[in-house]
Amino acid sequence: MLANVFTKTIRDRWLGMFIGAVTLGLLLLMGMAAYKSIDLSIYDSMPAGFRNLMSIPAGASLGALAYGAIYTSYGALTLAAVAIPMGTGVIAGEERNGTIGLLLGNPVSRISAVAQKAAAILVVTAFGAVVLWLAGIGTPAALGETVTGITLVALCFAMFVNSLFYGFLAMAISTWTGKRGVGAGVSTGVLIVGFIGAGLFPIIPGWENVAKVFPWYYYASSKPQTNGIDWWHMSVLIIGIVLFMAIALIGVTRRDLRSQSVGVTIMDRLRANPRTAKIVERIVGSAQVSGIWMKSVSEHQGLLIVTVYVMLIMSLVIGPLYNVITGPVKEFGASLPPTLLALFGGGNLSTPEGFYQIEIFGMMAPAGILIATIAAGSRALAGEEQNRTMGILLSNPVSRSSVVMQKTVAMVVEGIAVGVSIFIGVWLGSIIGGLGMSAGNIAAASLLATLLGLAIGALALALSAATGRVRVAVYGAIGVALISHVLNAFLPLNASTESLTRWTPFGYYLNSDPLANGMDWWHGLVLLVLTVVLVGLAVVWFQRRDLRQRG
Repeated sequence: MLANVFTKTIRDRWLGMFIGAVTLGLLLLMGMAAYKSIDLSIYDSMPAGFRNLMSIPAGASLGALAYGAIYTSYGALTLAAVAIPMGTGVIAGEERNGTIGLLLGNPVSRISAVAQKAAAILVVTAFGAVVLWLAGIGTPAALGETVTGITLVALCFAMFVNSLFYGFLAMAISTWTGKRGVGAGVSTGVLIVGFIGAGLFPIIPGWENVAKVFPWYYYASSKPQTNGIDWWHMSVLIIGIVLFMAIALIGVTRRDLRSQSVGVTIMDRLRANPRTAKIVERIVGSAQVSGIWMKSVSEHQGLLIVTVYVMLIMSLVIGPLYNVITGPVKEFGASLPPTLLALFGGGNLSTPEGFYQIEIFGMMAPAGILIATIAAGSRALAGEEQNRTMGILLSNPVSRSSVVMQKTVAMVVEGIAVGVSIFIGVWLGSIIGGLGMSAGNIAAASLLATLLGLAIGALALALSAATGRVRVAVYGAIGVALISHVLNAFLPLNASTESLTRWTPFGYYLNSDPLANGMDWWHGLVLLVLTVVLVGLAVVWFQRRDLRQRG
């Protein structure tokens, strides 16, 4: 099987894509069922610009509304999020795992290995798009509904091309640099910034063309779900894919590949500097065992730095941009139906707090923190097994429970770092834009977002401890987060199910409206207790399981 890189990569990667696509199919089913109880005529009164922005056609049917709310945003984001780690794993992943020598020991050249893995990414992503298409066909039939005005094939094809763009971008960066964290961080940053920019700038008079600098614009702006495939827009993304492929092929031939990619961490650099060496030794100790948590933070430095930077800049620029939105737009924003805004975390366009909730705290803030905490939690233990370094780690005088706790500290530090960057960005954005938002309320929303991220990260840590599989931990945590977010949006649409939001982690994040009302300490306590319980389970499961020499 190793001699056939193409089929082995498909075998290793298809399950994650399948889980993601099936989860989205279930979300579509829940969303369509929830929208059955809504009077859809309210959407006909919305201006065409807003309907286009929210991917809702005129005279939207039940199915069209559900597709616009679930597939065009969550579907595309999820497929792209699955494609990014596939791209970073092409060469940099083999180096990180110490298997690059095994791979190239077979009769396959570097260029052939990259080409075969790229072809596998294409096939697996296409498989995910097909699963979404089948779910899109089956869901209305299961509910006895008729969908009109939707070109599902065009939408799924656009999601497929869009996902390949970000996956191949991650492949180009990580193959050129040999660092998975950098490839994942930059690609995720481009994805998140593009998602916000392509949706925000078209509603700001005079700034419409700025949206064209974001790749997401060429996926979403032509509305493939209602207008069919825009081949000009698709060609922009396809040219990018081809360019990234060429960069990856050049990158893999230009440098010496590492048999075990350990990199130079922040702490390595600080230890090597005479000015900081003594301080570092006092903080983490001279032995590696005493600095497990700091070493773990350093291992994710590329992804963490990019995530912190992206969240800081995005949070900051939203403040000045709010003043650019015209009065009529703000007034109409206040009248938008809550059912439409629920998937974006609620809020409205008529107040700075509501605008920040839609643009940052509804989706982007938790997503940024989850990127850091899930990456840290999933690789905390299973990553050591996968890299075949767990035996070296445990051969030192350190217990399994101590390893889990120090890895937890690393996850907490990374989550707090992103949370603080969000707070600073929003606070500065409010000051620069003259919005007058309460610093205390901004801190409350940022803290609750951080606690949410830590709870989901602790779930990834527990799954990592229980299974020793990085992918199980990653996809399990992402799946729970996605389902929780959508349930928290849809359950309140029906009075009989509204109370069930207390069983979703997202229900303890924004339901108290912290930007307007300040900190809800009860909600924060619930998220904190959930984190502690999951970390406790991670300790128990890790102590009871036979560890593998090779993950």
